Order: sequence, then C-alpha cells, then structure tokens
Amino acid sequence: MISVEDWAEIRRLHRAEAMPIKVIARRLGVSRNAVRRALARDDPPRYQRPAKGSCVDGFEPAIRELLREYPSMPSTVIAQRVGWQRSITVLKDRVRELRPVYLPPDPASRTTYVAGHRVQCDLWFPPVDIPLGHGHVGRPPVLVMAAGYSRMLFATMIPSRQAPDLIAGHWLLLDGHLGAVPRELVWDNESAVGSWRAGRPKLTEEFDAFRGVLGCGVHQCRPGDPEAKGIVERANGYLETAFLPGRTFTSPADFNAQLWAWLPVANQRIVRRIGCA
Repeated sequence: MISVEDWAEIRRLHRAEAMPIKVIARRLGVSRNAVRRALARDDPPRYQRPAKGSCVDGFEPAIRELLREYPSMPSTVIAQRVGWQRSITVLKDRVRELRPVYLPPDPASRTTYVAGHRVQCDLWFPPVDIPLGHGHVGRPPVLVMAAGYSRMLFATMIPSRQAPDLIAGHWLLLDGHLGAVPRELVWDNESAVGSWRAGRPKLTEEFDAFRGVLGCGVHQCRPGDPEAKGIVERANGYLETAFLPGRTFTSPADFNAQLWAWLPVANQRIVRRIGCA
C-alpha cells in the first residue's frame, strides 16, 4: 500500500502537471498499477509509514546549535565540533536537511507568477469582537487567499483554525468563489497545514489527503521568511484598513455577508504594472 504522501503526489502530478502514468511510476519508484489505483480512488489510503531512528538523532541538538550561530559552517567542521565518529555521509545528509532552516532569506530573490499557478493563503484575525450567540463573543479567524498573478482576493470567516474548519474554508473559497484549483497553494507553518521537521516541510496527514483530493501542490514556506507569502500578508493589511473600519457585525454569518459583498468591489482595484483588475 502506498503512503498518503505518495497518493497525493501521484494525483498532483497527473492532474496539475498532466504527467503520464508511466512517467509518474518511474519518478516515484512504484508500479503503473499502483499509480492507476491511486488515480482511481478519491479517498486517501489509511496507512502511515512508521518513523525510523538514526544514529545521528542524538547529535541533532548540537548540530542545530552550531547552524543557528554559523549557518554556513561546512559539514566536515560540524563533524569535528560535535565529535562525530561515524560515516561523514550520514551526518552530511542530516546537515543538508537542517541547514535551510537557519540560512537567512535571500533579499534579492523575487518570486514570479504565472496565471493559475499559485495562491497564497493565511489566517487573519480581525481585531473586533464578533457575537457568537448566547451572550458569547469571540474573534474567529478569517481564511484569506490571494492569487499570485492577478492579486484577486478571497476570504471567509471560519469557526476555528482546526483542520476540519480550515479545510472546509478552502472548499468554500476554491469552489464557490475562485471557481478553480490552482497548481499550488502557499502556506506558512500553520499547525493544521504542516510544519518543518528536520529541515524538511511536512504536511499533516489531513492536509496531505486534502491536497490529494484537489490534485494540487502545497508549498510550505521556510520558517523565518515572511516575505515568501508577502502578497497575502499585504492583503491582510488591506482588509484591516479598507474593509474593517466603521463596520459592526452581529454574527460570523453577518461578517461574511458584508465581506463577500465588499470583495467584488475590492477586486476591481488595479494592481501592479500588468494592469490586472
């Protein structure tokens, strides 16, 4: 049985990249029949590969401490500093996984976008109390999506940041508002989406299964690199300064009704030099 991660990747490669079955099989090292079964089923396999230990695990805290202070320190020097006596290849592999977490973002880098390719996602917490019923008030999160190319903005208030509510919010915005699935969703380390572990991005099982159903990819931003999803971060600021002032809300449903009525007007603004409106 293939893993949830492989199942989701097979569906992404076939749907988003239009990759033939035999090429997917060769790329992932599975049989063609396994690829066909993955494409035929809409639900993820109920299997999770058990984690395996490594002799370098005990040295990881010391390696992290060195990389935190000296992100570019060569692996051979790290081996000497931590007293590594085994194969240098094993340690180099672990350092290669960990180093990206501690390297500073490149200030000269700039992401370019193609229509339909990327949608940046984030949670915005409006600084206003929302009546929740029975005398209770709260500040529920708002799921915000911003298209990388056109800068079109989509948002909806959801009950919580837990995986079921977050995934339901994705369904609502992608199906009911955007009307399409991008090739890739961009997220930071939101706990219901995933996190970076041992220098690698790792989706939660729920979100991995969800992206498999969609047939799209999920790009998880490196920790400490807020500009990686600067478009949606600026969209959050725009919502707070252009939508929120002067409004009152009677419930989350009323918040969404006002928000959805305002968004079509907001999306008529001209953005960037390409003149998209």
